[in-house]
Amino acid sequence: MKFSLIEDLQCPACGTRYPADVIQTVCLVESCRSSLFASYDLPLSLNPEALFAGRPSTMWRYHEFLPVTDPAHIVTLGEGFTPILPLKNLRFEDNENEIIWKDESGNPTGSFKARGISAAVSKAKELGITDIVTPTAGNAGGALAAYCAQGGLNAYVYMPKLTPKVFKDECRLYGAQLIEVDGNISDCGKLAEKDAIANGWFQVSTLKEPYRLEGKKTMGYEIAEQFNWELPDVIFYPTGGGTGLIGIWKAFDEMEKLGWIGSKRPRMVTVQSMSCDGITQAFHNKELSSQFVDHGFTIANGLRVPKPYADKLILKVLRESAGTAISITDERMESALKEIARKEGMLIAPEGAALWEAYKSLKTSGWIRPGEKILLLNTGNGYKYLENITI
Repeated sequence: MKFSLIEDLQCPACGTRYPADVIQTVCLVESCRSSLFASYDLPLSLNPEALFAGRPSTMWRYHEFLPVTDPAHIVTLGEGFTPILPLKNLRFEDNENEIIWKDESGNPTGSFKARGISAAVSKAKELGITDIVTPTAGNAGGALAAYCAQGGLNAYVYMPKLTPKVFKDECRLYGAQLIEVDGNISDCGKLAEKDAIANGWFQVSTLKEPYRLEGKKTMGYEIAEQFNWELPDVIFYPTGGGTGLIGIWKAFDEMEKLGWIGSKRPRMVTVQSMSCDGITQAFHNKELSSQFVDHGFTIANGLRVPKPYADKLILKVLRESAGTAISITDERMESALKEIARKEGMLIAPEGAALWEAYKSLKTSGWIRPGEKILLLNTGNGYKYLENITI
């Protein structure tokens, strides 16, 4: 069997297909311009237990469903297969739901960004790309810097000046060229795109290339495998650019086609900062796309994304899953972060802490039903955010 079962790239909006062995970004149909999805040959004959037996516990155990065709091009630091941890001491109301964290904080460079960047840098190397640029709220920049260092590529990182110093320091330590921008990630994106065009750099902006999504979707494969191919009832996900949410949903679709799971899906919950909650507003207003919303600084740097490029795809996942969207204030995030640290011994990112507050709100409203199994997906390590937190 081939190392990767990738066939081509397909636009999920208009259906146009593109070859995967040349450099691609987004759909070229002018009226579309959607993100592109990698498409795979998914044979029903594969048994997951036999397929993964003896493989290393990293995201590359799923290499048949990842885009790199030659293992020699894989750039890896051991990312993936992060633990699932049941709550031990946190309590809310009658405690009638099983609540489990999937903790991405142990990934290289301290966040889930390692997954997407590993896949994107590996495929870029396979395609002969040498210079990569990204705008970032923090974690993606550090990940790009590290993986480019490992892979021998050049990294250019555009980051808001208000980002905590640790994110900037790690980029410089890994040898990336860091450009600080007086503005938000949208402003970083505009400048990064301008300079990329001028200098011939390849952009790995969120969902403006096909392969970061593929790395992030491995969270979906892991969730299914770690739950013995029976998915939880509800998944809470902190949503900035939305790559992980869309990727997990894509993984579920692929696994159903493989016959590994049934048609039942978790209800997906997007959790945003009140500072940038365009997706939440659009969902509750029954809109197909979101408006640009930016009310300034939030302690959850990764959630300051005023208008995600793939807003239509995020909203589509929420509706297909019968999910919902909710926004949380900085004050509640910080309170939750401290509560989780003191009760569970986990110092998680503010983005992850927001999920605990979102759960409490939806439990109180009755949206979460008794007996449902709940997965909260913490995306990063809280140590990197100490500059934003009052101790």
